[in-house]
Order: sequence, then structure tokens, then C-alpha cells
Amino acid sequence: MAVDKKRYNMRISGLGGQGVVTSAHILGTAMDNAGKFASLVPFFGSEKRMAPVEAYVRASSEPIYEVGEVVYPDIIMIYHPQVVTHGKSYTMPFYTGLKKDALIIINSDIDVLEPEDKEVLERLNAKVVMFEATELALKIAGTELATNMAMMGMVLGITGLVNEDNIEKAVRERFLGNSFVASGGTASLDSAIEKKFKKKEELLAKNMEVINKTFEMAASIDLSNAPLITKIEI
Repeated sequence: MAVDKKRYNMRISGLGGQGVVTSAHILGTAMDNAGKFASLVPFFGSEKRMAPVEAYVRASSEPIYEVGEVVYPDIIMIYHPQVVTHGKSYTMPFYTGLKKDALIIINSDIDVLEPEDKEVLERLNAKVVMFEATELALKIAGTELATNMAMMGMVLGITGLVNEDNIEKAVRERFLGNSFVASGGTASLDSAIEKKFKKKEELLAKNMEVINKTFEMAASIDLSNAPLITKIEI
């Protein structure tokens, strides 16, 4: 199992508009907040919805010196089942280079793996976690745009790389940045900025609800003696 390791090499595959690159940035920031190390590289062709997108993240408790594509991942995150079923990926088959005892997380409620895929993954003693990340995002946040938060919460919950505080700080930095920091002498924000701030705070809260839910779901998973595929009901 890809748990309790000092370092993880992650390959994230999805489609344009799913926030693949955004989640990679948040993962890196969360690692930094935890006093750890990360490097990340986005990779995409045409910047349009439903076009293939990949991001590569290295996360470690020790300094990282490599950059570039993750060729041999410990973890593969698949944000859309068409990465598997339609080959919408820059790395095909999706498990290319996968290390032994690796973890794969797929956003799907149905088994999208072909028999030959399963043969390869079983030989590698990989573990596959499937759950409806998009459905969970819609249910909690009211938008499929929080799919990346569900996927990110699941991988961080399983690996234990960071805690909820580390990732909440990273998400807050991503959504709010430093644009709403008022000086000590400022009594209040003006009306327009205050409304924008409130909207972003609400968005942040919904995304954190999704992340916290997947952290909770991950805590209930025991992959040590699990079969190849573990399906999680939302």
C-alpha cells in the first residue's frame, strides 16, 4: 500500500475544467504549510474544457530536487473516467510506469477497468479506490467544480501527508490570497469588496466541507488486505 511513506510521486490525469492544475498547486502549498516539501509541474495542450490535462506532484518529508514529468508514480489520480475509457490522457495506458504497491483513485461509481488493466494492476499489487467525487461535490458544494477538492481530500486522507488545518490554509490562500487583508486601522471593507469577500468565503467553506467529508471517508478505508478495487459509497 502507498501509505506511511516518506515520499510520493503523483500523476494526476483529468479533463480541462476539472481543476487538475489547481489541486496540484493546493497540494504543494499544503505540503509547505506542513513544513514538508513538494514540486509540481502542470502539462496540458489546448486550454479548453474536456481536453486532456495532467499534473505531476512530488511530495516528501525530505527535500526534492527533481522536476518534470512523473514517469514512475506511486499514486495515480484520475479525475474523469474517460481518461480510462476513452484514452483522454497524455499517458496511455493510464498505469504506465506505475510502481509496485501503488494507489490509484478514480472518480467513478462503476468499474471502468478492462480485464487486461486488472491483470497488470494485480501483478503490481496496486490498490484502486473508486468513488463518485463529482456527485459528492454536487451534493455538498452544489457544483461539479469542487470535484478536485473531493479527489484531493481523498488522497490526503489516505496518505496522511498533511492534516485538515494545513490544507484549509492552502485552500484559503488559493481562493482569497492576500487581496482582502486590511490594516489594523481599517474599520471595515467597502461594500463592493465586502460582498466579494463574503462570496469567496462561502466558496471556501463549501470546498472545505467537501475536503473534510473525503477525509472522513478515507479514515474508514482499510486497504491493507483489501481486494484490487475498493468502492466507496458517498
